[in-house]
Amino acid sequence: MTRLIRRQERDTETERTADEQEGVQSCPECESQTLITSADGSETVCERCGLVIEEEIVDHGPEWRAFTHQERQQKSRVGAPTTQTMHDKGLTTTIDWKDKDAYGRSLSSKKRRQMHRLRTWQERIRTKDADERNLKFALSEIDRMASALGIPRSVREIACVMYRRALDEDLIQGRSIEGVATSCLYAACRSENIPRSLAEVSDVSRVERKEIGRTYIYVARELSLEIEPVNPKQYVPRFCSELGTSDAVQAKATEVIETSSAQGLLSGKSPIGYAAAAIYAASLLCNEKQTQREVAEVAQVTDVTIRNRYQEQLDALGID
Repeated sequence: MTRLIRRQERDTETERTADEQEGVQSCPECESQTLITSADGSETVCERCGLVIEEEIVDHGPEWRAFTHQERQQKSRVGAPTTQTMHDKGLTTTIDWKDKDAYGRSLSSKKRRQMHRLRTWQERIRTKDADERNLKFALSEIDRMASALGIPRSVREIACVMYRRALDEDLIQGRSIEGVATSCLYAACRSENIPRSLAEVSDVSRVERKEIGRTYIYVARELSLEIEPVNPKQYVPRFCSELGTSDAVQAKATEVIETSSAQGLLSGKSPIGYAAAAIYAASLLCNEKQTQREVAEVAQVTDVTIRNRYQEQLDALGID
């Protein structure tokens, strides 16, 4: 009985200590709840009366100091952050191929043979089953295509997450790994408003354009992806940059798209061809020489598409 009472008293004291460590919510002098913590977190001060309520708070940062990025990287005791672009999320170790020790000295022939065997087994045990081998190949393909298209790192992460979801829901069965990986990358670009056309994605892929389109529709439906239609204005800055046009042409092309699409001319038409036609129409209005073939080659559309679309856009603007 005495032991039980002592245990209850000990628990009560522990709870009281924890409540005290949570911090004061109001000033004990003026009862103001507006408390300010200094930038380094060492003091808590009342904004109204200036009373120092807490000081010498425990610093949870590192005990070392670094003044440059290189020193900070050398003294850091943590590795790289986890990423979805690697099949193991970057949590496993890798053995360097340089065959040198921590001091930069070359290893002996016996040690090199040993490191070669360890490196071989390290690569083998990183993929323990077929799903991990599938994921490793698919994520490497996504990274290769994203690098060729100049897609940001955040969009690559989203594409890799989409492929992981597709693999978990058995959407890969009966389809090629490259096709599903390419469709996930295209879906990530669409969801994040990155202007990359299906033709541009198929140019860096090892899969035909029709298969990418079919797989993209299937993956978007099965994963319930809410993807909005592409806005032609997203393609205007990149196309104008490749053509070397002026800012006036870019602004005029945006105006042409906004005016003509407000009249319902964009419905049922390709956003890429519509943007290319708007750029050609804007170059005519701004007296800058741009041929239909030059614009068509940059946008990867035909001359006939531009010829038909820009006439409709000029009619919508009321220009003969």
